[in-house]
Amino acid sequence: MSECCERKPAGGTGTGTIRREAAGPAAASVPTTAVDPRTTAKYFGIGLSALGTVLAFMMSVIGLSLPEMIILRKVLKVRLIATFAGIVGVGILIVGYLFNALL
Repeated sequence: MSECCERKPAGGTGTGTIRREAAGPAAASVPTTAVDPRTTAKYFGIGLSALGTVLAFMMSVIGLSLPEMIILRKVLKVRLIATFAGIVGVGILIVGYLFNALL
């Protein structure tokens, strides 16, 4: 179990663990391993020639999501968030085009 889920029980000296299922239904559905883009490409039936598109989509869903921007809004100014989104967006585009060109 990862160390993020470890805790000490109240009033005890040993360590206990929190099961993912106990954290709620959303935490139980989170995979414990990374998603392989090749498997995702096979699942959607698009071959390796479009692997860059799949990678770019997967990265943009996480890197440029609205919940992330809302969280960042609490600690950063709007101008910094726009700069972050621009740099991440350009990086995602470069990765997508690069992988499509190489494969």
